[in-house]
Parts: sequence; C-alpha cells; structure tokens
Amino acid sequence: MSSRWLLLLGVWLLYGSFGLVATSLAPMASLIIEDLSMTHAQMGMAMGAWQLVYIFSAVPAGILLDRIGPQYALALGGILVGCSALARVFAGDATSLIAAVMLFGLGGPIISAGAPKVVVSIFEGSSRGLAMGIYMTGPAIGGIVSLTTTHSFLLPWFNHDWRDVMALWTLVTFASAAIWFLIATLNRSSDSAESAAASVSQIRVIGELISKPTVMIVLLMSISVFMFNHGLNNWLPELLQSHGLSAVHAGYWAALPTVIGIIGSLIIPRLATPERRFNILLALSAAAFLASLLLRFNEPESLITGLLLQGIARSSLMTVLILTLVELPEIGERYAGVASGLFFSAAELGGVMGPLTLGLLYTPSGGFTNGLTLLTMITLTMILGSLLLKQRARASSA
Repeated sequence: MSSRWLLLLGVWLLYGSFGLVATSLAPMASLIIEDLSMTHAQMGMAMGAWQLVYIFSAVPAGILLDRIGPQYALALGGILVGCSALARVFAGDATSLIAAVMLFGLGGPIISAGAPKVVVSIFEGSSRGLAMGIYMTGPAIGGIVSLTTTHSFLLPWFNHDWRDVMALWTLVTFASAAIWFLIATLNRSSDSAESAAASVSQIRVIGELISKPTVMIVLLMSISVFMFNHGLNNWLPELLQSHGLSAVHAGYWAALPTVIGIIGSLIIPRLATPERRFNILLALSAAAFLASLLLRFNEPESLITGLLLQGIARSSLMTVLILTLVELPEIGERYAGVASGLFFSAAELGGVMGPLTLGLLYTPSGGFTNGLTLLTMITLTMILGSLLLKQRARASSA
C-alpha cells in the first residue's frame, strides 16, 4: 500500500472515532435522560454542546494545522475527542455531561479541518474527490457501529450500563490517535504541510476569503446543511421510536441513512467535477427537502423512502461544499487548513441549532412534527443556495 493510502487510512480511523463519539449519545438518550434526571431540552443542549465550542475553535484549529502540520495536530485532536468520551463516563448530572461533550468541540474541528488538508496535499484530480468520499465514510461507519450495536449487543453485554459503552468508545478513540501518529511518523516525507501562516496574517487571509460572494454562499449553505444533518442524526432514534418502533428496531432503522450515505460518499464526490458540481448540490438539497417531508408520516413506505433520501443527502452535501471551497485558486493546499476551519466554524452554527431546536420543539403529543417543519424550511434555503452558486458559476464562465 502506498504512503498516501496509508495516510488516508489513518485519517479514516480518526474520523471513524469522531463518528463513534459524536453519535454515542443518540442511541442511549433515553437511558441517560433517566439516569441523570434530564429533560429532552437538556439532552438536546448536551447533543449540541460540542458544536457550540466548535464554532469558536474551528478557525484556531485550522491555523494550528497550517502551522504545525497534520501529524501532531490530528493526533492532538484524537486525544481530545477521547478525553471527551472519558469525561462522559464520569458525568453525574446534566451540567457535567454538557461540559464533557463540550470538550469534543476542541478536538473535533482539528480532525474535520485536518482531513481535507491531508487529502488536498497528497491527492489530485478525480482521485481527490474519491479520497474525500472515502474518509467521509469514517464518521458514517462509526455512526452505524454506534447505532446498531448499542442496544442489540453492547448494552446487554454491559448489563445496560451506558457508561461502560462510553468507556469502550474512549479506548477506540485513543487507539485511533496512536495509529494515526505512527502512520504519519513513518510517512513524514509524504506530509507536505507548510507553515503558510508564518509569513501571511491569518486575519487578512480570513478577511479576503469572507469578502468573496461565492465563499459566503458556501458558508451560509454549510449552516443549513449542518442544521439538517446534526438535527436529524442526533434525534433520529427517538424520532423513529415516536413512530412506534422499539429501541432496537429504531437503532437499525436509524442506521439505514448511514449505510446509504457510505455508498453515496464513494460515488457522488468523484462525480462532482466543477462542471456538474452545482447540479449535484441542487439534487442533494432536493433530496433533503423531500426527506424532511416524508419522515413525519408513520407509514413504513414513507419512513423508508425518507430515510433513503436523507442518506443520499447527508452522504455528500458537506463533501461537495468543501471541495467547492478548497479548490478555489486562491486557497488550494496552502490555506486549506484555515479555509476548512472557517467552513466548519460557520457550519457548526447549524450544528448547534439543529439538535437544540429539535429538542425544544419536541412535544409529547406532536413528537418531532414541528422540528421537521423547521427542517423543511431549512432545506429550501439549501436549494436556493445551490441555484445561486450555479448562476454565479455560469456567469463567471461566460
């Protein structure tokens, strides 16, 4: 195996651990709510707590990546994510759980911003889109493992102690960080990270980026995409249980969009070349819109179709948006870290609002209907953003 694919494997393991820990609360939400005497609104706040920190730490994380390179930065990110999982094991109330989840917001953006930086530095052409699609399957598979094994295997094995499950994810994350550091150390010659920030003011770079209309549209779209993805990802098991599914079956059904997303991640980003990128964005946004409509119905046909469409949408919306951003001529490999950090800093505004608002809008009688209505309106803004990007691309090429 060549060094670039080994490095991609290391990134994938870190991002897989990211997915494990990020989704770990969702399948155990009811147990944790009961054990810690929390409300649904408090659980929604806990689910979105790391995104709140993420908003402010993503840009510094990107700057750190451009300064010291992915080898050390990504290892640090993995350690911080593992520490977040470990702190959840010892949470005694809603406040301590929220604080533990917030720690994830320090490590998560280093991994999120570091992954595209590694890919941009070692892959070119259509293989770059493929590599991005591959590493994006990491959090998806991590989510599948979390959703499908928690109730069916792990909780029975650990006598229904959610803290033991969280301890297992802690060990997996620390191991992934160690493996990444070993791979990156053995392949240091393939790490082309440069300290661009040493000679150029990062404040000036950020100012130049946000002054460009296309960049601003991408950033605004990222907020909507993350609100849709994080809102549904965190509450999907509970949403499905509100439709009458058992906890075990809800876990399996909630994994369906992730499975579809994995397949889509391996196909769609590679097809999203510049000439058809915005048509793909429009189609993915339309799929998200239809999913938000169908998931409010109890009929199995509607639920399955909605889950399939959600999986298609979540598979590549973020990847295609990041590709659009980092392939701008003025960004490239040199500023991929700070640009990715800026992207995720904006996007996590939606990451915070998604789980929080769905928790606040939940009612015992109406379930998640109000929250799904909000997501429908959010997906309409994604469709509008795709049309605006397509229009600007057509005008610039004329």
